[in-house]
Amino acid sequence: MERTSNGGILYHEVQESNLCAVHCVNTVLQGPFFSEFDLAAVASDLDGKERQVMLEGAAVGGFSAGDFFSEESHNVSLGGDFSIQVLQKALEVWDLQVIPLNCPDAEPAQIDPELENAFICHLHDHWFCIRKVNGEWYNFDSLLAAPQHLSKFYLSAFLDSLKGSGWSIFIVKGNFPQECPMSSSSEASNSFGQWLSPEDAERIVKNTSSGQGTSVTNNITNDNVDQQRPNPALSREEVRAFSEMEDDDLKAAIAASLLDASAAGVNLGAVGSSQKETAKQE
Repeated sequence: MERTSNGGILYHEVQESNLCAVHCVNTVLQGPFFSEFDLAAVASDLDGKERQVMLEGAAVGGFSAGDFFSEESHNVSLGGDFSIQVLQKALEVWDLQVIPLNCPDAEPAQIDPELENAFICHLHDHWFCIRKVNGEWYNFDSLLAAPQHLSKFYLSAFLDSLKGSGWSIFIVKGNFPQECPMSSSSEASNSFGQWLSPEDAERIVKNTSSGQGTSVTNNITNDNVDQQRPNPALSREEVRAFSEMEDDDLKAAIAASLLDASAAGVNLGAVGSSQKETAKQE
């Protein structure tokens, strides 16, 4: 049975630039454990390993080594969109496994998703998490102003709607961290993280939904990102236009982080051990 985490408080991150993958991983873990630079380091590590495998294959096949080198990362775009492999690797630090919902091993979850603890959803360039906290399910989409409660009955219908709209869904399995490094909103380590009681989250969602005139999760389509945005007055294109003002800095920061990680040979295991130790001390 799931133990109460974080004293019953929900951790939510509101969309910042194109960092939905960061928000997704952190809401799975229910705490601000990863930054975009941490995930960029993971991406760089994966890129290095993939190049090594391809070089070894080139040696066997008689190809030129130069055919397998590229300045572009295969696991993160300069805009901040990370691959599923990066999310998987980041969560592996916490002994969590990410499994596609449509694989044979996931059949029990297809039949009764309520028995799981977390799902990761992806479509195009957007990631978000559906997570069970203290026995209750919530949609932690970073485009929502607060986590949206999902009834156990609606969970299955919600996942089916996402699948029917082309979303890729993954199950997260393992022993989730029970305490995060911070325990109050005043101690949050980033500008987009917030700590909310279930009551506060419900009030914020109701206020947002009433402003839109419809329930956010009742409209699941391929344009889900548009329909779940907190500000209904802005189109997706307008949101992206405003985000581009911040994206230039983000692109430069991620590019620099990738170079630093590659040059320094980032030790991902050490990063994970440090974060775990910090969580235990809190």
